[in-house]
Amino acid sequence: MANAPDTRFSTQGSRPHRRRGPVSVAEALGDVLKPAAKKRGFASTDLFAHWAEIVGAAHAEATQPERLSWPRRLEDGGEEGFEPATLIVRCEGARALLLQHGAPRVLERINAHFGFPAVARLKIVQKPIERPRITRPPRLRALAASEEAHLATLVEGIEDEGLRAALSRLGHAVVASRRR
Repeated sequence: MANAPDTRFSTQGSRPHRRRGPVSVAEALGDVLKPAAKKRGFASTDLFAHWAEIVGAAHAEATQPERLSWPRRLEDGGEEGFEPATLIVRCEGARALLLQHGAPRVLERINAHFGFPAVARLKIVQKPIERPRITRPPRLRALAASEEAHLATLVEGIEDEGLRAALSRLGHAVVASRRR
């Protein structure tokens, strides 16, 4: 079924229509990330997405999967039969020793995640971990008494206490982010 239609689109009419309802981020980005994952030897992006759960809190902060190195296949001049891959893991400095000590447990958890013995060994490479930069929101200014009173009058007619509090916080953030 090489040319199976994409289930996210309707084939009615001449132009495709998106299916209704929300789409998860993983589903939306899956097709975009697959070529990059395949280039690094991964069949899917599951290992990246669930890395922290697989290796546990002890290794999640200081490690990152880099690529899977598969043995040569028979048609490429390799041996017959399935041979598991080597997972190359990026690790920060001295934490590599801890990862090496915990490698049997990490391999066990990786293979449990895949459901078969996909990875036979870890190759640890000491490199800095690439972390996304998180920008903090700007500090909000304190509201003047007149602004506070205006916000209170805007939300006073709302009966649900939780909704009123949430809208009050939202209004405070909107007014405080504006420059005077």
